[in-house]
Amino acid sequence: MTKLLVTGASGQLGQRVLHHLLDTLHVPAGNIIATSRNPDALSGWAARGVAVRAADFEDPASLTAAFAGAERLLLISTDAVDRPGRRTAQHQAAIEAAVKSGVNHVVYTSMPSPEGSPILIAPDHAATEAALKASALPGWTVLRNHWYFENLLMSLPHIVTTGQWFTAAGDGKIASIARDDLARAAAAALAAPTGGKTTLTLGGDKPRTTAEIAALVSQATGKPIQVIQVPVEDLVKGIVGAGLPEPVARLIASFDVNTAAGRAGDVTGDFKALTGIDPLPFEQWVTTNRAAITAQAAA
Repeated sequence: MTKLLVTGASGQLGQRVLHHLLDTLHVPAGNIIATSRNPDALSGWAARGVAVRAADFEDPASLTAAFAGAERLLLISTDAVDRPGRRTAQHQAAIEAAVKSGVNHVVYTSMPSPEGSPILIAPDHAATEAALKASALPGWTVLRNHWYFENLLMSLPHIVTTGQWFTAAGDGKIASIARDDLARAAAAALAAPTGGKTTLTLGGDKPRTTAEIAALVSQATGKPIQVIQVPVEDLVKGIVGAGLPEPVARLIASFDVNTAAGRAGDVTGDFKALTGIDPLPFEQWVTTNRAAITAQAAA
């Protein structure tokens, strides 16, 4: 049977992809290869029969060896956003290694509409998509993943505590989706018997404005939230004032700029077509995660 390989398998998304391959799609463990720069973190999957290999995106030679024997490969975008171009170089090295190793199909986790996006990490995704298209790979699938619901957990506890949500997103809408749903979709794309060259956009149940999201959080937590629209530069100053470095603040703010520009609300039928199920509604997610959202308020 086809050998499936997951890069970045020790990360949060990668772990859930392995879960869905084994426990949702019932792919035999012997047909799965999991790679990480920290293979010890995958010992639990190795115990279930998954082949675990070391792969360092800063060491292209290690990638060629790690990808050997794989027929379909999931390239989970790396977290190397500390300096411009680093992540692009890592992804290009992985694509070149996949070609050298005889991989037939690469699935890549991208973002919606990366071309010309104001999001500061968008050029990495645009360049990786271009590298896939220019490669000698027989086939590839680009998964343009929307923002995770889970990313809200970085800010919602503080928002619920203060009752104020500062945003530069205006009336723009965002079609966020649960991380686990995206992991399920990635597993389905990786395990699919199809070839070809396809780009899919994976979003949640519906697009929502910041005000609509805040209202649902208030309903679930019983805490009033006032949404306060601010200029982008004021948002950056506020994030820096909260203790984050300015480059990180500008990256976070760039997502609001993208949302305000109407670039984050596209909803397609691609997720259901790929997985056979509807994405988790935000209302259900926020109810399930109510304790984590209100933890700071209760402290």
